[in-house]
Amino acid sequence: MNKLATALVLLTSSLIASAQTSQTPKSQPAITFRDITQQSGIRFLHNNAAFGKKYLPETMGPGVAFIDYDNDGWPDIFLVNGTSWPGQPSKHSMPGLYHNNHDGTFTDVTRKAGLDIELFGMGVAVGDYDNDGFDDLFITALGQSHLFHNNGNGTFTDVTQKAGLAGPREFSTSAAWVDYDKDGKLDLVVANYVQWSIENDLYCTLDGKSKSYCTPESYKGTSVRLWRNRGDGTFEDVTKKAGLGDPTSKTLGIAIIDYDNDGWPDLLLSNDTQPNKLYRNNGNGTFTEKAVAAGVAFSEDGVARAGMGVDAADYDHSGAPSILITNFSNQMISLYHNEGKGLFVDEAPRSDVGRASLLTLGFGCFFFDYDLDSWPDIFIANGHIDGDIERVQPNVKYAMPPHLFRNAGKGNFQEVAKSLGKSFNTPRVGRGAAYADINNDGRPDLLLSTNGGPVYLFLNEATGPAATNKSLRIKLVGTKSNRDGIGAIVRLSAGGETQTQMLRSGSSYLSASELILTFGLAQNAQADTLEIRWPSGQIDELSLVPAGQTITITESRGQTASRKFSKSF
Repeated sequence: MNKLATALVLLTSSLIASAQTSQTPKSQPAITFRDITQQSGIRFLHNNAAFGKKYLPETMGPGVAFIDYDNDGWPDIFLVNGTSWPGQPSKHSMPGLYHNNHDGTFTDVTRKAGLDIELFGMGVAVGDYDNDGFDDLFITALGQSHLFHNNGNGTFTDVTQKAGLAGPREFSTSAAWVDYDKDGKLDLVVANYVQWSIENDLYCTLDGKSKSYCTPESYKGTSVRLWRNRGDGTFEDVTKKAGLGDPTSKTLGIAIIDYDNDGWPDLLLSNDTQPNKLYRNNGNGTFTEKAVAAGVAFSEDGVARAGMGVDAADYDHSGAPSILITNFSNQMISLYHNEGKGLFVDEAPRSDVGRASLLTLGFGCFFFDYDLDSWPDIFIANGHIDGDIERVQPNVKYAMPPHLFRNAGKGNFQEVAKSLGKSFNTPRVGRGAAYADINNDGRPDLLLSTNGGPVYLFLNEATGPAATNKSLRIKLVGTKSNRDGIGAIVRLSAGGETQTQMLRSGSSYLSASELILTFGLAQNAQADTLEIRWPSGQIDELSLVPAGQTITITESRGQTASRKFSKSF
């Protein structure tokens, strides 16, 4: 970096620090995210395989997921792990499945569940692909990805070969389940990064003296892969037939989004140093790429950024989903507002979201209403890829605290991470991130992974006025649609405001949040109306639904079960 560039970075850093200081809330925090990892019994350390050669895949993982694998109504935790390189001492690292004991603790059931395998895992997607009522696991990997069928008795079976998914050995990253053809069966879209192997590893350097991790620009890209669910336990590769076979993509994140509200799920792909992709679902089994026309392919100045994580949500109660994409340091986050008629505008440069994220490197990300005020907030997991970065860019750190941007309404966001607890705001090399209500109190809690380090579980705790905000949680059960209800659009009206959420698989980075929708209701005691638009086209409506509970809505039958919130620990 030359002296002028360094001076600009220093000036920018000063301005950002000043802006953050002036915008940090002065009052004592009403909400904290308390680190309960140790007391919960989660003992997990990610093996990124690093041993000095600086191979590109070492920097990327791992993902995390919430999955209620035993259907007891309490979200369990699945953690992706890597493995050692050939010829290196094996650490016998394997994934982790932790059962929720309903009392704030978790039990490691990995071996008991049949998930004690070794692979260079990257990401995970959760979904009930055979509609048997039990969610299954798809683990992406460097090499062969794996599909694990949930047997319904606490165990999983590797059905990769049987399902027809064996063969492709790629650098797979994020994945998502989606019923793209609306036949009632979940299909699978898998992101792939670059064409890398130990044999074609290149030498790159930051300081001209020692090897550093290469950027993806050094390697050729590859296309995503779309697997169509045949309904008999097997899948068909329809990538080219569907129009998704672009070999230039370098995809790290996937979000399912119906951006034009036509009832068909579209695919949003965040690409690293290549233009992002927005594939519009044509409703006939094919997709048409629309990112450039929609305004989400590049930054405002026409540059393809280093897209990592991605999510979509109606953050301004407009009824249309907007887009969040995390990028590399010195690039800032993308916050593409849905203007309607297929057009997005990046609001980040004019908001706290952009200013506060200029020097951070984001991976996992999502919209979630952490304070239950009915306005979706933004969480970002941060961390650089190279431990030597401070030697060449002193203002860019390797370990970074996360971002949490509180939605103040009217398109305004405020960085509040510092107010949410010292442990939460500790610098880490963050990667995957997901959310779920682990203690049935109606508040979303956080799970965060670190590269080559431990995982962190944060409990959402509120005091004072914030503790009186209410919520309603909705679990969907499809009958004609897929069993999970993935792809359903739920509209909730309360107190004169209307919120819209899609139940989606994927999003964030390599990770999967719970398959239950949480609606913050602020001080409203009930949802005045609920409308569920199922993938099948069925529309169910409910009215005057009390807050403070998780309800189950079954397609064409309405509400079929409910459970009141409780503070169990």
